[in-house]
Amino acid sequence: MIELLLPSVVAAFEVAAGEPCDPLLPEEHEVLGEVVARRRAEFEAGRSCARRALAALGQPPRPLLVGGHREPCWPDGFVGSITHCPGFCAAAVARSREIATIGIDAEVDEPLPAGIVEQIALPVELEWLRTRTGGGCCWDRLLFSAKESVFKAWFPLAGGWLGFEQAHVTFAPRAGTFRARLLVERPQLGGPIVRGFDGRFLVADGFALTAIALPARSAG
Repeated sequence: MIELLLPSVVAAFEVAAGEPCDPLLPEEHEVLGEVVARRRAEFEAGRSCARRALAALGQPPRPLLVGGHREPCWPDGFVGSITHCPGFCAAAVARSREIATIGIDAEVDEPLPAGIVEQIALPVELEWLRTRTGGGCCWDRLLFSAKESVFKAWFPLAGGWLGFEQAHVTFAPRAGTFRARLLVERPQLGGPIVRGFDGRFLVADGFALTAIALPARSAG
């Protein structure tokens, strides 16, 4: 499903609950360390999806380690993103000469726990959510997912954290798209300044999916 939200130059691979995954490589075992079984399964599924996406771009299997903030470390010349939620895992990868950054996120399509939406939404976003009834999805969860994709796209460009309150997300429900306007100092991508990100969303099979793929040398 996630590939439906991404341009053709992006390779994506996903697995559902119970589908087989490739085992971790020894170096990945080492960086993961001792964790609970659920976290190990998520990490294994994410690395398996990422390696298969890289294989679609002609890359041989290799360990995908973690950076200082536990972010995936991609091979030189590639960018990517990994997401997982109960029952679903996916990875998306592209060549950096074609795509500057990628952010994908998957969530179970159900309302956020009480009190969470007030922590992640701006007042203007909360007001918009109050106007949304029906539409076949949980809009508060979709907003959360979009902001997660924004952060994942932002981090490789800026090298730092982005708070939920530092991006204003607006949806075009009929088009299946969203736009995120950055409310912080914006990173520069070569020449252009990245002022925000355009993304796409899909709600299907009980999941809410969002994705951003910023073309290289373009302003968001």
